[in-house]
Order: sequence, then C-alpha cells, then structure tokens
Amino acid sequence: MAAITAAMVKELREMTGAGMMDCKKALNETNGNMDEAVEFLRKNGQAKAEKKASRIAAEGLCRIATKGDTVAAVVEVNSETDFVAKNEQFQDFVAAVAEQAVNSSAADMDAFMAEAWNADTSKTVKEALIEKVAVIGENLNIRRFKKVEAANGCVVSYVHGGGRIGVIVDANTNVVNDAVKEALTNIAMQVAALNPEYTSRDEISADELAKMKEITVDSALNDTFTLPVPILKGLLEKAVNDKVWSAEDIAVYEEKKDNMKYLPNFLSKEAKAALAELAMADKAAIVDNKIFAGLVDGRVSKQLKEICLLDQTYVKAEDGKQTVAQYIAQVAKENSAELSIKKFVRFETGEGLEKKNEDFAAEVAAQLG
Repeated sequence: MAAITAAMVKELREMTGAGMMDCKKALNETNGNMDEAVEFLRKNGQAKAEKKASRIAAEGLCRIATKGDTVAAVVEVNSETDFVAKNEQFQDFVAAVAEQAVNSSAADMDAFMAEAWNADTSKTVKEALIEKVAVIGENLNIRRFKKVEAANGCVVSYVHGGGRIGVIVDANTNVVNDAVKEALTNIAMQVAALNPEYTSRDEISADELAKMKEITVDSALNDTFTLPVPILKGLLEKAVNDKVWSAEDIAVYEEKKDNMKYLPNFLSKEAKAALAELAMADKAAIVDNKIFAGLVDGRVSKQLKEICLLDQTYVKAEDGKQTVAQYIAQVAKENSAELSIKKFVRFETGEGLEKKNEDFAAEVAAQLG
C-alpha cells in the first residue's frame, strides 16, 4: 500500500473541501490514487446526503446575482439550522448557486440541478450540493431559483434581513439612471416589507375577483352588526317577531335597542349565530341592496390595495397617501422617462415549509435520563 502523506491529505482536502479524516480515509481506501479518492469522497458524500435527505431543511438564505442592469437571478438554499445559515462556507455556496442561476438557461429545477457546476465543470450542480452536504454535515437543499431578464428596461434587486428575503423588480423604462434605479430599489424594499401578491389589478382573473367578492359577502353577512343599519334593523325585527331568539335575548334587545353599538355585548352567542343564519338565508335580497353592494365594493377595494403593489400606499410617502403607482409616475415625470413596473419576484426563506420544532430543554432533559 502506498504511504499516505500529510501533503496528499492536504491536496485532496483543497480539491474537495472534505474534512481531513475523510480525505485520509479516502486515500487509504484507494491506495493513494488521487482521482479515485475524489470519486470515493463523492460517493461517500452521496451516501451521507441520502441519510440526511429526510431531515427538515427550512432555514437558509436567499441570494441574488446580477449581470449589468438587465439580468438578475434569485435563489433560495435551505439548511437545517440557522447556525449553518450564518456559516461563511454555506453563504459562499449560496452565492455560487446564485451565480449559477444568473448564467443558467434551465427552465426548471431538474434541468438546473443537472447543469455543469460553474465553479467546476467536472460535476453537476446536484453533485456540488451533495459534496457540500458531506462537508457541512446538515441536509441542504437548493429549493428554487428565478431568473429575470429585462426585455425593455432594467432590473433592480434587494436583499433584506441578511438574506431572509430576496426581491427582484423588473421595470420597463427608456431611461436608466441613478434616480430611476434608486426609485426601483425603493419599490423592491416595499415588496420585501409588504409582500404584495400581484403587481396590479390587471393580473387578477375574473374568477379570482368573483371569489374574493363572494368571501367578502359571506364574511359581512356572518358579522351582522357591521351591516348597514337598515339591513341590520330588518334582521333584528325578524329575530324578535318570528321568535327566532330566546325570551331572554328578546328581553335584552328590548332593553338595549336604543344603543345599538353595545347591543352585541349583551346578546348570547346563540342569538348572534341565529342572526347570521337569518342574514345568510336572506342573502339574495341583501346582495341586491345598493347600500350593501357599496359596502362590499369598498371592502374588496381595500383588499386590492393591500395585495396589489401599485395600489399600495408607498411606504416613504411624505403625505402618507401617495400610492406606488403615483410615486412611479412622479419619478417618471422628474426624469422625463417612460417608467412602469412590469413584474416582481419575492423569495422568503422557508415560506411554506414545515419548520423543525426544537425544544432544547426537553432534549437535554431526555439526555439526562
């Protein structure tokens, strides 16, 4: 068997990033053959990665890489713990994944993971991930990526919370200067902070709007004391006259009806539930009521202002009223530019993932027996 020297271990470690003892074992197993030792470490890393694959990885980082003012890509790479997410080696890897994404032509994650790794074309992105799992010792996952290429303008990016949130804004504009880019960065910050679902109302389908309105109608009918007074009074009279309520609740109503604001505080839960049932039963007539229709339209409009970026109040508005759309128009006018927001991408680390519930006190107690 060939003698394994410290220099050989050092060389293999620099080539692969694996731990010293892993490198020594690989060289011993392959009789000092460097190429075979690299392959051994890759296979060993695959085995370790498979063992860790079932463990929850919901921490991690978002990173963004850019190419000039027209191309940007955001990625999310997950780890099991926040401790690893703060590790420099992990952060460097996530930055490399972002660089891979900004240069990628992949249309989906499968194609992306099969691409040659930008830092070492002898392996794929998936193999680079497997190696990193072996080195770091946690389950890691390249969860998603999104590449944005501006067709008629520029892109700007913003990373919040040290990598917790990554945002790209794609704008159509014929002027790309510092003022325009600063304004678009402000919009990216708005997206990070307020998490809109859409750029504008135009993106919401008729079916989605109809569903939103239906939910708003049912919500209003089930919260009867927020209904317009004429409708509410009609429901109250029906509850009393048709003896839908108990004698006790009818007595309460007769005593408190002149102070409608506080009446709900004195009625039983059963009385309020019965009133909501009356409202739902009379839904068709109530929906046709112009006052109620105005209430519903107002509530739907309020929801749209929360979920549509251009309708949101601009967070830096000096008057507290200026919308994002108005702010963009102001910037366009000041810079003699045509400027509009085409779309945005927002990644937040771990969103939608089940997170590991760690009770360290219970873990220590269990170890102590």
